[in-house]
Amino acid sequence: MERRQYSLAVDLLKDEYKREKSRVEQGKIAFMLGKALREMQREAEAADWFKTAYDYQYGPEALEAYAYALKQSEQYKEAMQAFKELGIEVGSPYEYRDEIKACQQALEWKQQKYRPFETESLLCNSPAADYAPALFPPTNSLLFTSDRPRRSEKEERVYLWTGRAFSDLYLAKAGETEAEPLSAPVNTPYNEGAAFFHAPSSTLYFTRCSAEGKFEDQYCKIWRSQYFDGRWSVPEPLAFQKSGVNYGQPALTEDGSRLYFSSNDPDGWGGYDLYYVEQNADGVWENPRLLSRAINTPEGDEQFPLPEGDTLYFASTGHAGMGGLDLFRSYQLRPDRWTPARNLKPPLNSGADDFGLCIQRDEQGRLAGYFTSNRPNEQPGGGGDDLYRFWPAAEQQQEEVAEKDSLPFGKWILDLYVLENVYAQADDPSSGILARKPLPGATVELRLPSGHREELKVNEEGLLEIPLAEEGNYHFLAFKDGYLTSDASFSFTGLAPPVGGDEHLRQEIVLQKIYLDREIVLEDIYYDFDRWEIRPDARPALNRLARELQLNPNLRIQLQSHTDCRGTAKYNQELSEKRAQAVIDYLISLGIEPDRLEARGFGESRPLTNCSCSQCTEEEHQLNRRTSFVIVEH
Repeated sequence: MERRQYSLAVDLLKDEYKREKSRVEQGKIAFMLGKALREMQREAEAADWFKTAYDYQYGPEALEAYAYALKQSEQYKEAMQAFKELGIEVGSPYEYRDEIKACQQALEWKQQKYRPFETESLLCNSPAADYAPALFPPTNSLLFTSDRPRRSEKEERVYLWTGRAFSDLYLAKAGETEAEPLSAPVNTPYNEGAAFFHAPSSTLYFTRCSAEGKFEDQYCKIWRSQYFDGRWSVPEPLAFQKSGVNYGQPALTEDGSRLYFSSNDPDGWGGYDLYYVEQNADGVWENPRLLSRAINTPEGDEQFPLPEGDTLYFASTGHAGMGGLDLFRSYQLRPDRWTPARNLKPPLNSGADDFGLCIQRDEQGRLAGYFTSNRPNEQPGGGGDDLYRFWPAAEQQQEEVAEKDSLPFGKWILDLYVLENVYAQADDPSSGILARKPLPGATVELRLPSGHREELKVNEEGLLEIPLAEEGNYHFLAFKDGYLTSDASFSFTGLAPPVGGDEHLRQEIVLQKIYLDREIVLEDIYYDFDRWEIRPDARPALNRLARELQLNPNLRIQLQSHTDCRGTAKYNQELSEKRAQAVIDYLISLGIEPDRLEARGFGESRPLTNCSCSQCTEEEHQLNRRTSFVIVEH
């Protein structure tokens, strides 16, 4: 599981499940099985294991996974009930009310009789994954990605994530069953896919995922290759890409001046977001620019962009949809000004993943083309991700009038929620966070981009509605007696006026209840073996702690470090003291006064688990190997 070799993990976990006698332990294994199967896109099987995990007392996390699985299988009424039960179980109906609304909307869309498009799966589909179609005019073919076995290779390398072959790029003629792989040097032993062919420049832009070392993680990058006389030039990666970040699914505007793509850059809104880069007069791609919150969401993933004129089509899990990835579109009104994303609804969207749109308009200029879906496919030869063709339904009129021209404009409103954590054990901040719930009575100091300030109270739902009338940065400082003060910012730029009425955006601030002399575990603080230096991946959590200390100047804390039981007690004590002091030194480097901080190492003396050392699992060792803090004065 840790190496993402899910196809191997599934068989091993099933063996363990059969051998295990304890229902509680079977529940843990069942949940891991559900996670592995979900990563392999075997959602129906995953749902059964998530249900088993919940029935065997795994807890709310299993019920949450089961609820999402029900939604993706279009069992919307059952999913709504599961989300309601989940909200009650974690003590916060707020946490899942948007999912309940999305299920209700999806159910209404599904029940509508009128369908603007007809769809059919393509004959070139295989039992493997076939996805991300694109047009390839030189041979009048469809270019797509597939991890089907290569007939030319006797011993096919297996990608242990999926248990199938590594993915390659293929070409298929319309209406034909056979598909031919692109030749080297485009296809390699690594994963290639999600490509776009820019016909005017005869250039292929595609995704390749590879690792520099044998045991290093693979990262995806965008590569480019020229097509000339039926041959491909040696591909080269685009220069603007960072190491340790995934890039993929490139698509160009018709004039080739702008390239859209998806990336999980940590400087984005969250998850995978959509970016673009522009080509300067020297043919060099400039620095990427992040698309606005009208398109990107902090909660989900935005992927598979496709520009067409002033319209951007893309797939998202963050906007309200029918289950997995859904297809959306947004119109560009002015540079960097986009209308709110609009769901393309059934039959292009379903409860499954629907993505990778490719447009080939019909003779009348109406929307038509191809897309990908892993919805159940009853046609022979299909399975998993499959390619579909779509075209206008016979009764459809020529009415693809842009919403921007046919509906009135509204206003943007920011829904600012002030929340508090709900813990697995009430009033135990180290027992794990189950959910967040509204915190009525909190006060918010609002600072507008103009500099104007005012204090406002949230309502009983912890909500403050703020009209976004000025472009720029909005800053919020939230506070309440008995809680640590916290803040947040919201950048309101690049959003065109919403079409057809007001649109709401969301921002959340979570206030931490003050617990004196109670251990609060810092998440994501890890150290290299036998070392105490602060690693780069620990800095975000410590930066957040430093910000809390800056906002709460009377706060004094004791930093505590703990080890697992392996090693001698003396060695563990010394190591924990060095690690606690390293955290103190890092916070001081951020400007925190030394007299507000105290370091304390406890070695192996205060484990969170009750297992004997030789019987502890690696997960239990990790729980004991923690960094925490205690508020000693406020």
